[in-house]
Amino acid sequence: MTVNHTATQAPGQPSIGTLVADASSSFSTLLHGEIELAKLEIKSSVKNAGTGAGMFAAAAVLVVFSLIFGLIALAEGLVALHLWRWVAYLIVFALLILLAGLFGFLGLRKVKRVKAPQQTIDTTKSTVTALRQATSHQPSHRA
Repeated sequence: MTVNHTATQAPGQPSIGTLVADASSSFSTLLHGEIELAKLEIKSSVKNAGTGAGMFAAAAVLVVFSLIFGLIALAEGLVALHLWRWVAYLIVFALLILLAGLFGFLGLRKVKRVKAPQQTIDTTKSTVTALRQATSHQPSHRA
């Protein structure tokens, strides 16, 4: 019993080459569509992130301005407690200097804890050394 391995093409049926070309074209179109969709989504996300960052910046500016009024109100509250106005404002000023000093001290302590990634540096150095040794011991195959 012999089996005929030759492909017979039915009339009106596309060839394998045509099917592969169509599949390739369809895949390419689909891929380009996916890329365009990704671009649109990323563009929208970046726009939203930028707008959000702008809103946070506006909020920060408003908080800074409101703190000024709050500090003035604190000083005027001290004046209402029958302190001289200059003493009340000096107390608020001293409070701000103390807070700034505290934040500066805490920030300095955190900065002093920053260290180089020593383990990564050591691993990288050992990898470079191993690669150099491996390449220096192999014979050259140049003609």
